[in-house]
Amino acid sequence: MLFSSWQTLFRILIVGPLAYAALVAMLRISGKRTLTQLNAFDFVVTVAFGSTLATTILNTSIGLIDGLLALFILIFLQLVVAWISSRVEWSRTVIKSEPHLLFRNSRFLDRALEEERVRREEILQTIRSQGISSLDEVDFVVLETNGKMSVIPTASSGRGISALENVDLAKSG
Repeated sequence: MLFSSWQTLFRILIVGPLAYAALVAMLRISGKRTLTQLNAFDFVVTVAFGSTLATTILNTSIGLIDGLLALFILIFLQLVVAWISSRVEWSRTVIKSEPHLLFRNSRFLDRALEEERVRREEILQTIRSQGISSLDEVDFVVLETNGKMSVIPTASSGRGISALENVDLAKSG
């Protein structure tokens, strides 16, 4: 079957752009926080946006207003969770992860690597991607809350800072 009906194609042509435009407008209104680099919670919400948008466009039993309301609820809940996590200390550990130190002073922190399921090769690749050729030029490698690794070069390398913010060094090794 090439398509179900001309009516379905016409509905997709109308509802698709309208739902897409409404989602973009809602995301713009909700602010930059909704579209920041993704942690696990943000990723789940983003997948839910896509699923809801696709369902609204393709499922003929769901009206445009129904789909837009579902998108609005997801964005509203995202804003509520972001508001709570920025004001209620204990909620941060439930909603977001903490940065985790993986490498310090020329040595890998094996327990942290195991906990975060990161291989040494991944750290070496991240260090190389920063243009650093020697582990001696690296003070720290941190796994950030969004899953990216930050490389903090030694002060003597002339590349950057030698202090970390927001990383619990005692916890990591």
